[in-house]
Amino acid sequence: MPALALLMAVLLTGCAATTGSTAGKSSPTAAAPAAVAPTAAAPSAAGAPGDAEAGHEAPGTGTPGVESTTQGRTDAGAYPDTPAPLGGLGPRTLALIPESTRQAVVVTGRSRDANRSEAVLYRRTASGWEAGMAWPAHNALNGWTDDHLAGDLRSPVGVFTLSDAGGLLPDPGTLLPYDESPGFSIGGTGFMGEPLDGSFDYVVAIDYNRVPGTSPLDQTRPLGADRGGGIWLHVDHDGPTQGCVSLEERHMRQLLLALDPERHPVIVIGDAGSLSR
Repeated sequence: MPALALLMAVLLTGCAATTGSTAGKSSPTAAAPAAVAPTAAAPSAAGAPGDAEAGHEAPGTGTPGVESTTQGRTDAGAYPDTPAPLGGLGPRTLALIPESTRQAVVVTGRSRDANRSEAVLYRRTASGWEAGMAWPAHNALNGWTDDHLAGDLRSPVGVFTLSDAGGLLPDPGTLLPYDESPGFSIGGTGFMGEPLDGSFDYVVAIDYNRVPGTSPLDQTRPLGADRGGGIWLHVDHDGPTQGCVSLEERHMRQLLLALDPERHPVIVIGDAGSLSR
């Protein structure tokens, strides 16, 4: 493997499973991470882009958000004190979702060691949480972990903010900051021999061990390199990832168009057992 390809494979340990990536990087714009605490006591880690193509992780500490109804927004006071809960989430997990959050992407793995999962975008309305369509998804090859480490080929369990997006393709019209860059190019094959081309056409950085407010390509790791990073939502390549969560391209595009930073979106990820705690 050429030296450059080897370097990129290392950088993409978090999201992408294999070789042949030419991801670039951007300089950080903030000194401290902003994210929601993970469901587990300690945040998980993954490599740079690290599912089966690219993974990024960053701790999340949600910011107060603006409320939204199915068709628009309303005042925070219009929401019930005890909204209808998100499906399948237990009290410990629910407690990590900021009161101000009005959008939550819930990704539920089939089991602790499974690499297939399901993603649902919820919106908080006047009557509680409203579920959107369920989308098939992949997660890391070895499943999930409460204590993610670089190279463990597991996706981190937790609740994390969603602050930044990007991709090889032009901005489809998302309200999130979007970094269009050739640095999102990737090649090679995944764990099942599937081509990785196009996996980073669209990505949303998951704020695990990263600095929110920077490009998904930024390599700053506030928790240290050993905790991994580069945990993203990105385009599915028909195989497990190194740490990321992947959706079909049409669903990634729909998600990008739906996410609104004024609604302070978060992602809740993990196996069903962990999320039910």
